[in-house]
Amino acid sequence: MNRNALLSKLWVTAVWGVVILFVLNLAAMIATVLVNSFATRWFGTWLPPGFTTRWYMEAWAEFQLGDVLIVTFEIVGLVVLFAGLLGVPAAYALARRSFPGKRALMLLFLLPLMAPPITFGIPLASVLYKAGLAGSMSGVVLANLVPTVPFVILVMMPFIEQIDPRVEDAARVFGAGTFKLFAYVLLPLLAPGILAALLLVLVRTIAMFELTFFTAGPTSQTLVVALYYSVYAAGVRAGQSIDAMAVIYMLTTLVWLFVALRFVNPTQIVTRAKRETAV
Repeated sequence: MNRNALLSKLWVTAVWGVVILFVLNLAAMIATVLVNSFATRWFGTWLPPGFTTRWYMEAWAEFQLGDVLIVTFEIVGLVVLFAGLLGVPAAYALARRSFPGKRALMLLFLLPLMAPPITFGIPLASVLYKAGLAGSMSGVVLANLVPTVPFVILVMMPFIEQIDPRVEDAARVFGAGTFKLFAYVLLPLLAPGILAALLLVLVRTIAMFELTFFTAGPTSQTLVVALYYSVYAAGVRAGQSIDAMAVIYMLTTLVWLFVALRFVNPTQIVTRAKRETAV
């Protein structure tokens, strides 16, 4: 075996070693939270001496998870609705029309996706507070629309570009107006893309901490913000109840993530982002 082949083999082994170590570390952390959420107590042993489900009932009552989940899905539902209503027509216009400044506009849409939310979350929250919208559900929804509308545009544009414009021209020749063209021609063709985009927006909004944290009030906290407050709020509480709340959050996010991945290929989004950035 020559030197280059040996170095290549060592490099591949090192990469796989790092990947396996990362996966094992991640699995161990998740397993620890999951086991502790069912443990009666757990100190200095490999496994707890007993298991119980009472921490989930205590977390549900102490942190008012029923109300938090209702608020979470109300906010998520509104964000998904408005992101779809704004993002899909914008994606169609950008995919079908050429105009001066189109590249600059695309770059502007990409910025909220490329920049960390905390970098624009603080000034955005300041604007919403001055407008009297922060601290309410409407403020949380508006803040989350900033990254999700460009996200819908980014996901939908490849789906729209795959539709032959001659299909639309033929529909117009046969007398289809704008509404009928969209309802009977474009919507059935774009349904998989719209569903994929909105499912990913749903998952993204559930997991969005920074923008929601900056703009939420006592009655407009989503599950991820309520989890943060449960960890850092004053007072003494059982770690198992906090872990139980974390498990509920993980399961809520994972269910929707698996559903979303059923309808969309994430590499398509990454490829599109790189192409638009390069342009």
